[in-house]
Amino acid sequence: MKKFLIVGLGNFGQDYVGTRHNIGFEVLDKLIDKHDKKFEVSRHALKSSFKYKGKIFICIKPTTLMNLSGKAVKYWIQKEKIDIENILIVTDDLNIPFCQLRLRARGSSGGHNGLKNIEDNLNTSNYSRLRFGIGDKKMKSQVDFVLGKWLEIEKISLRDKISLSCRIVLSFGTDGLQNTMNNFNNKV
Repeated sequence: MKKFLIVGLGNFGQDYVGTRHNIGFEVLDKLIDKHDKKFEVSRHALKSSFKYKGKIFICIKPTTLMNLSGKAVKYWIQKEKIDIENILIVTDDLNIPFCQLRLRARGSSGGHNGLKNIEDNLNTSNYSRLRFGIGDKKMKSQVDFVLGKWLEIEKISLRDKISLSCRIVLSFGTDGLQNTMNNFNNKV
């Protein structure tokens, strides 16, 4: 049975719950909840898995903090023997407008320290990523903005986009990267 590693990026700990930087965690929380599973403490991450349409989805939320996410990703790739093309990183992106989603086969870190650390640990930027837009051109401090909590008005739009992100993750595993990009990019 084909395995996929789905990584939600965020910062572990109560202080970071509900922050923009933790949207990767929120997407995985929803995905795991939809499949009636729970996360368990494991090595370098909270981990859960489920089967869907003949595929195994291994989902992790690194507990290493955002800037050291690569350590957890590398460990789970090696432990589960997952090919790089079967990895999807779900992450926030400050450079994309709020609630826009972009699935890509590869790319730069775009200044995102979690992605940069993954690239450093894997020695490549050729891994798929689902970028969830959190951008706001009016921000004064990037750190305060990404570590800030969602506004009540933002939470309304978030619900639908988090559910859509879950559909994209499942499609990535069942329909493949290219078909998923064709079906969802420029339509979300």
